[in-house]
Amino acid sequence: MSKNLVIVESPAKCKTIEKYLGKDFQVLASYGHVRDLIPKEGAVDPDNDFAMKYQVIDRNQRHLQEIGKAIKNADTLYLATDPDREGEAISWHVFEHLKEKKLLKNKEVRRVVFHEITKKAVTEAIAHPTELSNNLVNAQQARRALDYLVGFNLSPLLWKKIRRGLSAGRVQSPALRMIVEREMEIEAFKTREYWSHTAEANAQGQPFKAKLTHFNGEKLNQFSFTDETQATQVKQSLLDAADGQLIVAKLEKKQRNKNPAPPFITSTLQQEAARKLGFTTKRTMMVAQQLYEGIDLGGETVGLISYMRTDSVNLAEEALADIRTLIAEKYGVDDVPKEPRQFKTKSKNAQEAHEAIRPTSVQRLPEQVKGRLTAEQFKLYDLIWKRTVACQMIHATLNQVAVDLNCGNDKNVFRATGSTVTNPGFMKVYLEGVDDSKEAADDQESLLPPMEQGRPVVLNDIAATQHFTEPPPRYSEASLVKDLEEHGIGRPSTYATIISTLQNREYVTIDNKRFYPTDVGRIVNKFLTEHFTKYVDYSFTANLEDDLDAVSRGEKDWIPLMNDFWRPFTKLITEKEESVQRKDVTQESIDEKCPDCGSPLSIRLGRNGRFIGCTNYPTCSYTRNLGDDNAGAASAEPEVVEGRVCPKCESTLVIKTGKYGKFVGCSAYPKCKHIEPLEKPQDTGVECPQCKKGAILKRKARSGKIFYSCSEYPKCDYALWDAPIKESCPDCSWPILTLKTTKRRGTEKVCPQKDCKYATPYEGDADDANGPV
Repeated sequence: MSKNLVIVESPAKCKTIEKYLGKDFQVLASYGHVRDLIPKEGAVDPDNDFAMKYQVIDRNQRHLQEIGKAIKNADTLYLATDPDREGEAISWHVFEHLKEKKLLKNKEVRRVVFHEITKKAVTEAIAHPTELSNNLVNAQQARRALDYLVGFNLSPLLWKKIRRGLSAGRVQSPALRMIVEREMEIEAFKTREYWSHTAEANAQGQPFKAKLTHFNGEKLNQFSFTDETQATQVKQSLLDAADGQLIVAKLEKKQRNKNPAPPFITSTLQQEAARKLGFTTKRTMMVAQQLYEGIDLGGETVGLISYMRTDSVNLAEEALADIRTLIAEKYGVDDVPKEPRQFKTKSKNAQEAHEAIRPTSVQRLPEQVKGRLTAEQFKLYDLIWKRTVACQMIHATLNQVAVDLNCGNDKNVFRATGSTVTNPGFMKVYLEGVDDSKEAADDQESLLPPMEQGRPVVLNDIAATQHFTEPPPRYSEASLVKDLEEHGIGRPSTYATIISTLQNREYVTIDNKRFYPTDVGRIVNKFLTEHFTKYVDYSFTANLEDDLDAVSRGEKDWIPLMNDFWRPFTKLITEKEESVQRKDVTQESIDEKCPDCGSPLSIRLGRNGRFIGCTNYPTCSYTRNLGDDNAGAASAEPEVVEGRVCPKCESTLVIKTGKYGKFVGCSAYPKCKHIEPLEKPQDTGVECPQCKKGAILKRKARSGKIFYSCSEYPKCDYALWDAPIKESCPDCSWPILTLKTTKRRGTEKVCPQKDCKYATPYEGDADDANGPV
């Protein structure tokens, strides 16, 4: 039996680490967290220094039993879980469980930390063990206790005041506030019209454009011209004054250096993967975990990237030397700066021993390992590799030119700007993306023709263009993570969880990769911002995160911190339970009378979202949809489906609203009960392999989940959860294959027949298969 027992989090690491360490070491996985607070009131006792009651998580019971058996025959226990606060907590829980079982007598217990799964990193960590960090454990316990106390006390209040089944969280509530406030900005936004003028000119046979900046001696702003008549008059005035030419009045040339972005940390990796690869934060972390835990490169399993939960932009000296060597070999010595670039970490809690996310060996080029990776793994590894290499290359050099051109006289001025990349430097490899910004165009190479001051250029025409102001964009995952990070809300490991929680609670939906708050999300946010203002305040949440970080550094004691939070919070809970009525939260008064009884109307929250209803309910049952404008009608007239009649009785088809949203139904109901989905199922173009008559249609279930079934239903009941493709199985000859995505294996082409095990990697994007519903 092995004399040394090593505990890691994930089973994917076990074989690789065991191979690195040799036969004297046995490696077992905890499979994540092994204990959690008991799931009932009293798990945290504020009156007893916040003492916590833990129990073993059911799904990990057998894994702890296996660890317990193995430790009996070992001399030393190495706790080698991930190098962050959560990893420290997992090690501590394993240690505490084994100690309670009296299995650690005469055993040496050591903590080891490695930031990449390579032989050198693992063996060095085992050779230089440390001790469990009580500071990190206390910080994690405090964070867990806070989340528990908020959830177990605020959620029941939401049930009483809004609707059963709701819940609120310490960190995701401020995130919900961000999304709701952005939506309110969009709704309140007033569009304004404005016009711009662009000269379409030509110099030495090369066309270029210039924007009007001054007219009749006045510097223009966005709203100098606000209607077509005015803009047309200005255009004609300028054309008359120009008489076919513009005069070069001023010519400025300067050189600008553009520096590369720092290497990835968790949040910037999530943002870039969303922008450039279309990955969700959850998907990014899942694929990064696979790259970190190890990939079989043909006889050798090795971790391709360093640990992916980090807020440090540091790179190890050894890694810097390898990167600089590769740049010199692959791109030339001129692209290597004299000294390695050093980047400043923004986070106050970033640990210097931690590194940015980087390839474990930069010599392992993406194209060399592509054949061993799934399509998603390759895309993410390629992104990380390029960003890491680019951050240590010389700056890009851009020549910028700005030209002022007079139109008729010096009171009418057009300006043309352009830039050329004279030395691309790091831009040969990588350029950082941007969110919803005009800056996206700043890095586009543009070139102005040669011009001389005092010389004329040909004016071909002047374009007067109409514009309308636009509201701020809704949050994408990338921009939400960026704003959460800038506000100091959450930490690298929590962003994906925050977003998943908001979706799972149905507080937000995602459409076209943008967040929309649901009616329930709006009501919950309204309740929290009005009655628990302090606890959804961005600064308060960020300061509390800083305090927890201070606990992890040993600068603060966690119990006084918990007391400072708990006492005013529980007092406020009691006050609001007595003072706030349900109607204060779920109803919103409007300046309108009920057309049936004359009582005031209000916006109310129902099972299917918000609606307008009479405050005299149940005496008066008047209601209408929130978006309906026909306020005087006793009820909204259903919208008729143009050009179609009921296939059963030939009555008019109308759009109705039911428990699961809108649908098409027969106007003759209840005599005729024909219904059909509002959104027509999409034809995948794949023939049904069972009946060979119908086509496989992409449909949406009432739950919102996508599935695929035969168009001949109910005659044919063939159905799939995975997208079908027009390829027969090479093993069993079944007429179709499906695209199946799993956490472990990524996206594969799989035979849907239960008895057939055919599966092969898929190079495309499963999200795009057969388009949207």
